[in-house]
Amino acid sequence: MNDLLKVKIELLKDVPGVYIMKNAANDVIYVGKAKSLIKRVKQYFYRPQIGKVRRMVNEITDFDTIQINSEKEALLLELNLIRKYYPKYNILLKDGKTYPYISLSKEKEPLLKIAYKPNDKDHYYFGPYTTTSAAYKIIDLLNKVFPLRKCNHIPSSPCLYYHLHQCLGPCVNKNLGEEYHKMVEEIRSFMTGEDNSLRIKVENDMKKAAEELNFEKAQEYKETLEAIKHVQEKQAITLNNKESYDVIATSSREGYFSLCVMTYRNGLLLGKNVFVLEKEEDDNLEQTESLIFQYYQKHDLPKEIIVGNEELVASLSEALDKKVVFPSRGKKKDFLLIALENAKNGLDEHFLSARLEDDNLALLERLGQLLEIKTPLRIELFDNSHLQGSEPIGAMVVFINGEKCPSMYRKYNISFSDGKDDLKSMYEVILRRYSRLKKENAKLPDLIIVDGGHNQINVAKQALNDANVEIPLAGLAKDNHHHTSMLLTENKAIPLSSQDKLFLLLVRMQDEVHRYAITFHRFKRGKQVTKSFFDDIAGIGERRKEMLNKAYPSLEQLEEASLEELNQIVPLTVAKAIKDKLNKEQSDNSEK
Repeated sequence: MNDLLKVKIELLKDVPGVYIMKNAANDVIYVGKAKSLIKRVKQYFYRPQIGKVRRMVNEITDFDTIQINSEKEALLLELNLIRKYYPKYNILLKDGKTYPYISLSKEKEPLLKIAYKPNDKDHYYFGPYTTTSAAYKIIDLLNKVFPLRKCNHIPSSPCLYYHLHQCLGPCVNKNLGEEYHKMVEEIRSFMTGEDNSLRIKVENDMKKAAEELNFEKAQEYKETLEAIKHVQEKQAITLNNKESYDVIATSSREGYFSLCVMTYRNGLLLGKNVFVLEKEEDDNLEQTESLIFQYYQKHDLPKEIIVGNEELVASLSEALDKKVVFPSRGKKKDFLLIALENAKNGLDEHFLSARLEDDNLALLERLGQLLEIKTPLRIELFDNSHLQGSEPIGAMVVFINGEKCPSMYRKYNISFSDGKDDLKSMYEVILRRYSRLKKENAKLPDLIIVDGGHNQINVAKQALNDANVEIPLAGLAKDNHHHTSMLLTENKAIPLSSQDKLFLLLVRMQDEVHRYAITFHRFKRGKQVTKSFFDDIAGIGERRKEMLNKAYPSLEQLEEASLEELNQIVPLTVAKAIKDKLNKEQSDNSEK
């Protein structure tokens, strides 16, 4: 940090505002907002940083600040400055899915069309609909039944629709106000499910055509009638419950962050938008706030927004001028948990599918070079799982040429009683695995990867010695943020960057062994949980315990959860109590 930065930091005040980071070329490389400029900016320079934030801090040679009076003004200014400078370290959301509406103009000669923002007072809007194709089908039906104009601009002479009697022809008939007004009211009544007269009219026309032996026309009316019934059935589902809200949850791990927006309109779940981005800060709160505000610059606002962090309620309510709630129980809490699962799944999909086009063999060659071994074409990975000490199990997965081989996976019941001792579990599983391969003279892997640091590597090495086999060993260790950050051997420590293709390959492997261990553990213990980590934590009853066990089936997953993520399930005081107990147990274990 240069002298200029030190001086400018000391001049900062404890006030809200926006800060603008610059590099040596005076380019804006990052824009952020803060409730306290001095506290926020100091964090960058006086706290250890990792990954992307560390790279950014190393580039900063100067910064500017703008003091602001309110959260709303700060959010707006931050977004405007990001759009002005497009700083390389700021994350911009892709648009995501938007849901279509049917728009009916209020002009003299009304027109039906698709719209994605229901914000023009000169139009009536119906919807939203799950897909654009569904909305177009309804427009086709309405245009078929009602002779509205079809041309965007009224021509000087009649078109084909006029001659087919599908348009009243405002190009030649100038006094159609009363007819159009009646049609608009009929369309509004039909689209809101208030009137069945259209269905009755089409039924009568169908019967009349059949009586006149005009079967071709009767078939057309029948198809129209079926389309009307289909629309009204969809409306019945929508209109049973007219609530419209978005449910927003977040999750983070391995230096990445996911934001999930579940969209409910008129009581109907339309779909979800999930965004996976690299984390900008250790604290997800400001990034979440900024991304939500950015999301609603391009998506329509519901009547109510449900969020998983109580601290977001006040700032978003002011900035978006909408009702924002943090539910503690009930149906909305259940919806929040669904959104949280989708946010976590978004991260899982990112790590499982990211860089699938990569040359796995080239990455394995590089892994072999880093570890100073032959290219590890066959890798076996191990993980242990238990529910706070009960029902301990071990799991092993196999990757050949960088691809998983499920037929070779193995699972192990741990025989000794103290399931909390992961090192003893690791020793037992590895000894059993390779003693058997040695006895059967079976093929050994090129590399074993264990989940953990030097302690796990040492105990695995002891097990291999006792089994009288020699196999290269490595461990995937985490930093104090529970991010996989290091590839370890007995005598080497190799840093891993979250942007490295090899990192993503190793994380895919690591995720697979975790998934397999947890699946086996769930199967083994079923619904019988004899003892829970959460039993002696105030504020956690059976319902919350059930939600937490579902969200975090293993202690390791619970340890990786951020405070913000836990707060989406339980109140902040309870989330802090969980973290405190986890930290205490980790401290106790490290002293043993």
